[in-house]
Amino acid sequence: MKRWISIIVLLACSFSIAHFATDSSVLATPSVTSILPPLIAIAAAFILRQVIIALFLGIWFGAWAIAGQDFTALFKGLLDVPQKYVLNVMNDTDHTSIILITLFISGMVGVISSNGGLQGLVEQIKRWANTRKSVQLSTVFMGFVIFFDDYANTLIVGNTMRSLTDKVNISREKLAYLVDATAAPLASIALISLWIGYEVGLIGTAIESIDGLNEPYVIFLNSIAYSFYPILTLIFVIFIAYTGKDFGPMLTAEKRALSGEASVNAPELIEVKSAVQHSSCLNALLPILTLIGTVICGIILTGEGSTITEILASANSFAALLLGGFLGSIVAIMMTVFQKILSLEETINSWVNGLSRVTSALVILVLSWALAEITQELNTANYLATIIADGIYPALFPAVVFLLAGVISLGTGTSWGTMGILMPLVVPVSWSLVSNSNGAVNPADMHLIYSSISCVLAGSVWGDHCSPISDTTILSSMASQCNHIEHVRTQMPYALVVGAVAFLGTVATGFGLSWWSVLITATLLLWFGLNRFGQSCQIPAYSAAQTSSLDII
Repeated sequence: MKRWISIIVLLACSFSIAHFATDSSVLATPSVTSILPPLIAIAAAFILRQVIIALFLGIWFGAWAIAGQDFTALFKGLLDVPQKYVLNVMNDTDHTSIILITLFISGMVGVISSNGGLQGLVEQIKRWANTRKSVQLSTVFMGFVIFFDDYANTLIVGNTMRSLTDKVNISREKLAYLVDATAAPLASIALISLWIGYEVGLIGTAIESIDGLNEPYVIFLNSIAYSFYPILTLIFVIFIAYTGKDFGPMLTAEKRALSGEASVNAPELIEVKSAVQHSSCLNALLPILTLIGTVICGIILTGEGSTITEILASANSFAALLLGGFLGSIVAIMMTVFQKILSLEETINSWVNGLSRVTSALVILVLSWALAEITQELNTANYLATIIADGIYPALFPAVVFLLAGVISLGTGTSWGTMGILMPLVVPVSWSLVSNSNGAVNPADMHLIYSSISCVLAGSVWGDHCSPISDTTILSSMASQCNHIEHVRTQMPYALVVGAVAFLGTVATGFGLSWWSVLITATLLLWFGLNRFGQSCQIPAYSAAQTSSLDII
């Protein structure tokens, strides 16, 4: 009851703010009202711990604001939620592709779980990964291997490692963090990934009107050194896995897992068919390699250009992932039937069972897209950019960009959308801040431009990690079969700590410190901070007899 009273108070305050914020159409003159829908969704998610209801409340409020902000707009906005906003995002081919990609990969995982493939793969890994430390490091390693796309990373690593982390009593919340922390951060700075093609394309568009800037890929390469949050997140997750130390809500979750208690509201596990006595890692490896190989070939075939950068920038990544998931499912089904591990009917049932695991997560994903459309229609990002961009000291501009990108990504739940909005604004502004009256820039000041560009990316990933409505955050909790709000609640302190260190590092480089000295200092700070304030949850290694039978999910 107290939670619902808090929600009523939250909505009442929001309606009051919206009423007094503007006397005209919120679409014509964006005001503080434009940031209320994502704020309502985020606050309600933490109050109720029900993401679907929280997202619905944020969408409904935004639809009310767009419909006229009066009493009748409440009913019109309510009807617009399904027939306008949800339907619009479902009509988007990219969104439909993501849904199908998720379903195909989840179905494939369902089959390789039932045919013993995942069990065989885990048995290969557990030859040296038989402690909490080695299992966590194995999870991080697998995350580094699948570097080219964050969606494929979360879905494959989360589903593959879940049974092994369960066996050594690593919490689902910890698994979700290990998956999430090695997905977007790695894909965002890898020299070859789907993210890079997108960002280089944005940089190329942003510098078209600037005579002194060219070669967008070179600009991107120069900016990587200043992408402190993704780099430090990858370093920090290795520290977490290596030391076995945690703090905050994650420490509580780990202690609960060590005591044998299930994660909060953890989804029910799907049992493996008892008739499957043998397990071969090839039953998992071949479908997964088919998925990865098809994605790589699909990117090459759908991309155009003479260089890797041009191919990545023009490739149809969703088509490649969709085809990869489809072929991966086909290979998994054929291997299972041809080896007579399961009958065709049982195999298809396993595939369908795999789909059932992601139903609720896909509902959350669709609602998060609908909320993103609301924020776009309300010009949320432009409003935030307008109130922050005026009167900025050049040395502080990259740090401000980092915070702005983080806030927008947190509120909208989309890092790619944040980059698409901010990059065309940040590049010209950063150039104008450091250029002289002749329009030229001193080479010694170019680091401010590189840092500003990198902070669009870094801030977007940071906000994405903190946002309960982010698609990659949702996919991470989904693949790990972790309660979504618990994943956000346990990951946020880690993201905030690394984000704070990255912010201070960005300020330091703005005032002239070298990127490498800042990175070394930040790494040492995270290491000693974790060892000073973190607590260990290590337990003795499991024996071969104890780990001989794993429950594949």
